[in-house]
Amino acid sequence: MQDNKWYLKPNVVIEPLFERWYAWSHLISPATAAMNTVGRHLKIMNSYIQSEQIHAAAVKNPKMLGGPFMDYQVPRVEEIKALKERTLENQANLVAFAAAVQELDKMLKANANGHSLETLYEKVPEILKGYVELVYDLNNNPSFRFFESLLYESEFYNPASQSIALWLTDNDDRPFCLSTPKLDEPNVLHLNIPFNHEGIDMLGKMKRQGGSIDEVAAILGVQDSNRDLFNTFFTQQEHPTYSKYEGDKVRMRYFGHAAILIETKDISVLVDPVISYYGYESSVSHFSDIDVPDVIDYVLITHNHQDHILFETLLPLRHKIKNIIVPRTTSGALQDPNLKLMFNKIGFNNVIEIDELETIRFKNCAITGIPFTGEHSDLNVKAKSCFHIAVNKFSFLFVADSRVLEAKLYQHVHKIIGNVDVVFLGMECDGAPLTWLYGPLLTEDMPRDKDQSRRLSGSDFRKGLHLIETFHPKEAYVYAMGMEPWLKFISSIKYTDESNPIIQSNMLVEECGKRGIIAERLFGEKELLYEYAEVAAL
Repeated sequence: MQDNKWYLKPNVVIEPLFERWYAWSHLISPATAAMNTVGRHLKIMNSYIQSEQIHAAAVKNPKMLGGPFMDYQVPRVEEIKALKERTLENQANLVAFAAAVQELDKMLKANANGHSLETLYEKVPEILKGYVELVYDLNNNPSFRFFESLLYESEFYNPASQSIALWLTDNDDRPFCLSTPKLDEPNVLHLNIPFNHEGIDMLGKMKRQGGSIDEVAAILGVQDSNRDLFNTFFTQQEHPTYSKYEGDKVRMRYFGHAAILIETKDISVLVDPVISYYGYESSVSHFSDIDVPDVIDYVLITHNHQDHILFETLLPLRHKIKNIIVPRTTSGALQDPNLKLMFNKIGFNNVIEIDELETIRFKNCAITGIPFTGEHSDLNVKAKSCFHIAVNKFSFLFVADSRVLEAKLYQHVHKIIGNVDVVFLGMECDGAPLTWLYGPLLTEDMPRDKDQSRRLSGSDFRKGLHLIETFHPKEAYVYAMGMEPWLKFISSIKYTDESNPIIQSNMLVEECGKRGIIAERLFGEKELLYEYAEVAAL
């Protein structure tokens, strides 16, 4: 195996892990990683150790999908005990950090009474000193913000906690990623490398370009004892190559969930790339890795949720991506980590922040950030953006999971961007309660009635129709529903015909049809070609 004609098999999963838990964006930023380690990982591990039987029963109950229950075929209590001990040892800094955040919050509530906060800095827990600023809002409610860039340069950010697992898949059946850590299995190779490691780029390239197994094994640090398993991930059979779009139209391809690829002969823009790019037989037709361009001009990220930022897709694509556009935030709030800092730390050096109504222009394309409301449980989160993409005068509006909380907002936006040709809107209108995603960040228990009222929900029929009536699209597509089977391990969603999001989106599609608007709820894959006016480059 000395030659350079080996290719990574199309069904090899490059799974990113943080202390053996599925890595998502809140496990990169040190502050959110600390709170999730204590408030999610250790909590679930303790529960499993105490009663493995409850977990085994819960994962068989469809009503418990997405709950804090480990999903294993056989009991793994001793291994979880060992993982817990390793976590307490390896993440001692983060455990102490989370405790200090709790202490800081209690201190402020007890001592901040509207007078100057300067004297309270001496009461800040020692390990947080120099990393937080104490603040009031305009109603004298005390809070704090992190100097997040300093945290990334401290002992609280440890790339040694990151690793990848390589394994072969032939189906979409995977445990829910936020509740089940990746334990040792005979067919899984764990590599203790950080996410910015050059070997990940080599693996990604070897899906298209032949390479040397010996060379990539050496760069990844694969042990001799693991070479036989490592070698099974490669083949000498060359994969189909990507056929670059050379037509004179705008091509739209739907890859599932919220992943949309916009292409002309000159540009490529990929929105929220959560892609099933594994080459195996599936009951659902879908685009895969061979349908992703060799060069992606811009990747757009709408918001910081695990079903819109998927490292499992992004890391293998990193070598193809020229630029990533992310919504800007410098709030320093615990619930609102900075996406540019995060992407920079995991090896993306081409990250551009965009503000609301700011436009980035290249060739004959313009990308504009659009306000995004809702789906964040009323938390003050700034790292979220819808996007308006114009290719010459033809325009797309990606509303993602935005929920219309104030009708006049998008009326104001319409005055600036005008009508659009195609709109994509998310209609997962029930959504999980606040604590499902943000619970580990809370310093106090959330009363159930308040938790249930503050949901991670997108638009329903009425709110979706408002978007249609505001922007007057010729076509409307419901997306970001988490319906595809390969997304179940991320979203835990399983709809029936009686599910409210299905009913609501059916109503919208039907109403659009009555108004002469082409409409559809997207599923699996979709390709459309659009004429666009040839005008001078923007």
